[in-house]
Amino acid sequence: MACGPGDGEKGQGMGARSGRTARRSRPAGDGGTPVAGTRVAGLRAPVVDGPWIVMGKDLRLTMFARSDRGLLRWTQRAAAGHEWAGPDVFEAPRLSHLTVVQGADGFVRFIGRRVSAEGHATGVVHAAQYQTGRPVTEWKPVGNPHKDAASARRIGVPAAAVSGSGSVHVFVANAGGGVSMRNEDAKGAWGPWRDLQGSDAYDGAVAVAAASGRVEYLAPGDGVAMRWQQEKPDGGLGRCPDLQIAVDPGSASGLETAPDRFTYYWSDVATGGLFAHRPGAWVVPLGGGPAEGRIAALRAWLDGYDCTVLAHRTPEGEIMLAACGTENEGGGIWWSRTAERSARPPALACDAEGRVVMALFGEDGALRIARQLPEPGLAMAPSARV
Repeated sequence: MACGPGDGEKGQGMGARSGRTARRSRPAGDGGTPVAGTRVAGLRAPVVDGPWIVMGKDLRLTMFARSDRGLLRWTQRAAAGHEWAGPDVFEAPRLSHLTVVQGADGFVRFIGRRVSAEGHATGVVHAAQYQTGRPVTEWKPVGNPHKDAASARRIGVPAAAVSGSGSVHVFVANAGGGVSMRNEDAKGAWGPWRDLQGSDAYDGAVAVAAASGRVEYLAPGDGVAMRWQQEKPDGGLGRCPDLQIAVDPGSASGLETAPDRFTYYWSDVATGGLFAHRPGAWVVPLGGGPAEGRIAALRAWLDGYDCTVLAHRTPEGEIMLAACGTENEGGGIWWSRTAERSARPPALACDAEGRVVMALFGEDGALRIARQLPEPGLAMAPSARV
């Protein structure tokens, strides 16, 4: 492919490089509010979740994160543009964790684990943004799979995905070590909590939805990864054979790399090495490790080829970037040190013109955006502070 190797470490494809490398050869109060967020200039509240990037129906990107001030939002002023509005700050309940997902309808869903003043889990809550730049709804309860307080406080960090019909599926590790799921239908009615079984499920799971609307869920376990999938959109979730992989909790991401087929990327719990796997295929070592936090994965067109772009944060705070032909990880991946440093794992998206965009939080706490340069391959300009 036209994307040649950059200055990096070889895994087992296509190179990536940063613009710099190329040129050198408090908790928020309880209850949300369905009104526009407060615009804060020069915000430096420490970010504790995120970033996440989504694209609205108007093709503008929106970046979300969570801080001790609440939910933070930056909105692209124009599709594919360089200017961003924000951050807007939206009040949120007292949360320990947040996840952000988007459905085919463009609605953005916020799913959080609510905690007491003492830090004990009380249940899952959710809110939504229905249009780019519009207010976030009030936070409402999803609930808890356990009725007794002792068990209720032991639920894990929620993961979520949205089916093709707009049904939000929320998954948590329960007090018994298995997995519980509750879903909201397209009319907003929540069904009962369902026990999906499983054992020794850890936090840091990943839920994904295919373009067909079918949902899958991958949960790290004790020396294995447990997987559930729907045979058809909005069908029941069935348990699949365990994958004999040791996933570092919180590192995994899933990407639809062919119709109704997901590739999972993760770092190994023992070695920190990075790997890829599609159910039914071999595990592929990717090199480029160790990674800290979730690996970002994106499909993008590079030089006319269908490619997968990966990015992660090292324990030292460096951002590593790589690309390969989609489902061709075995052909080799070249990792590049991007010269970017971040306090959080990065996020990836394509803008309205198909260019790769990477969001990260610098070590000073500021949001920074790096954009793909109009050059062959995956060349990224140095990040700019927002």
